[in-house]
Amino acid sequence: MSVTFEMLKKDEQVRSYIKAGNEALKALGFTEHSFPHLFHTAETAAFLLKELGYPVEMAELAKIAGLMHDIGNMMNRVLHALTGAEIARTILEKHGMPYEDIGTICSAIGNHDEETGRPVNIVSAALILADKSDVRRSRVQETDMDKIIADIHDRVNYAVTRADVKVNSSNERTAIRLCLEIDNNFTPVMDYFEIFLSRMLMCRRAAAFLGAEFELVINDMKIM
Repeated sequence: MSVTFEMLKKDEQVRSYIKAGNEALKALGFTEHSFPHLFHTAETAAFLLKELGYPVEMAELAKIAGLMHDIGNMMNRVLHALTGAEIARTILEKHGMPYEDIGTICSAIGNHDEETGRPVNIVSAALILADKSDVRRSRVQETDMDKIIADIHDRVNYAVTRADVKVNSSNERTAIRLCLEIDNNFTPVMDYFEIFLSRMLMCRRAAAFLGAEFELVINDMKIM
């Protein structure tokens, strides 16, 4: 491929826009949406497609979508998926990426938000699963513990001590499983569902698009 994830993650325009977006979200009290989240999302999305037997070219497009999916936060959190898709389009066109690949990536970016998005292609489905499964303590940007406890999003992310995405395949079925360890001493498991239920339902649709089932396991107990 002429345009790759490794190339784009070093691109000054991409890096500057991602940094600006995360700084804006940090000021608004959001969890981290910078390079750790984007690299994690990119690698997980690619991992899922490789494990499910899709071509390496599709996995590379998923990595690029993962890298750029939150770039629209630079403009505003509201409709960031749509503005991000447009920003990504201009950058990818500048690099000379084939239009077909741009269409695949931008469709994925534009459909990753749970309020407006749906899985529309395999890259989109992988991006949704990778993005919505990234819950972990290190995403909390607030340092004041009282404020972390008071904010349910920070509290839940802080309570997650481990999050793994796995693919389990057999002759009968394929399951994409999100395994979490949540510190019940910090927050009850129900708090997770209070803020993330719509994301888990979106993951179920995305897994189905890839011909798989979605499973959620919390503290070694299968929830869905």
